[in-house]
Amino acid sequence: MVGLGIPLVNFASIPLAIVAKPAAMDYNVPSSLTGESHELRYINRISIRRSGDRIAVNILITGGTGLIGRALCKTLLAQRHSLTVLSRQPTTVGEKCGAATRAIGSLDEWRPDERYDAVINLTGEQMVGARWSEQRKKALWDSRVTLTAKLLEKIAQANSKPDVLLSGSAIGIYGDCGERPVDEEEGDPAAADFGARLCADWEREALKAQCYGIRTCLLRTGLVLSRDGGLFPRMEMPFRLGLGARIGNGRQWMSWIHIEDQVAIMVKLLSEPHHQGAFNLCAPNPVTNATFTKSLAVAVKRPAFLFVPAPVLGAALGESASLLLGGQKVLPARIEAAGYRFRYPTLAAALAQLG
Repeated sequence: MVGLGIPLVNFASIPLAIVAKPAAMDYNVPSSLTGESHELRYINRISIRRSGDRIAVNILITGGTGLIGRALCKTLLAQRHSLTVLSRQPTTVGEKCGAATRAIGSLDEWRPDERYDAVINLTGEQMVGARWSEQRKKALWDSRVTLTAKLLEKIAQANSKPDVLLSGSAIGIYGDCGERPVDEEEGDPAAADFGARLCADWEREALKAQCYGIRTCLLRTGLVLSRDGGLFPRMEMPFRLGLGARIGNGRQWMSWIHIEDQVAIMVKLLSEPHHQGAFNLCAPNPVTNATFTKSLAVAVKRPAFLFVPAPVLGAALGESASLLLGGQKVLPARIEAAGYRFRYPTLAAALAQLG
């Protein structure tokens, strides 16, 4: 099962300092970026504003008015970084992301002489809740793959390249895994379904940034639990009314993450220059849909005896019902190996905080 969501957190105590390039990987880095003095040139060219012992950087965020983007913007603004948010409704950016945030309505506003130290790519139309007509599939594709390709064109045109790209993805790239646990070591994970192919091509476009020597992290995000939007508030009200229900047989796995962990991991990946590649952004304890249903019912102190038959969902949502009837038992192996300790490792703890 796949979902997205997120609330306000304050990690202002976490310093954000992008001050060193990782070693070159096995991709083709332009020769102009591989000289002995590259790291020195990199440090000299970074545009910084110092606030105490913190280095403030200039960051471009696409999809910044979404749930994850809004929470991240508030955190980064609290650290006094300079933010520019790309939005189809730029007049709403100040209200949603903070008054100090600059808004642009098109990537065409990114001038070649304009320097961004980091780019965070979170754009994407909502996957869940509507049938995947051919028109809808095109909108989902364009909002992820096509926009990311356009973003890479602008990066290529920039006189001074960003130092890091964090680019959105989803655990849907693994397809319906049944009972099999998966982590980032899964070889060529993309399954045959539309959602998996979409994620794979989305990531493929983002990884082109490596050709410019840009450190690139892929954010394979699970179901984000947040009071500020996403799936959780839409689920909570029916449960409080005693109308909570498992989906299908309830055996499909749900890999989830609390909003605070989502934002904290993103800040960690942004600020520590040795991280790159794919990261699963989900808690270390996934649960089945039946367990999630029972846990949420216990949290709101209401029964949940109902269930939604799979054929009903299939008839209502068509192909997109696979997001609810299938699932992934995903483990965050790489971020845990990097030393991250989850604030909310269990569903019970996360639901208690959201309570």
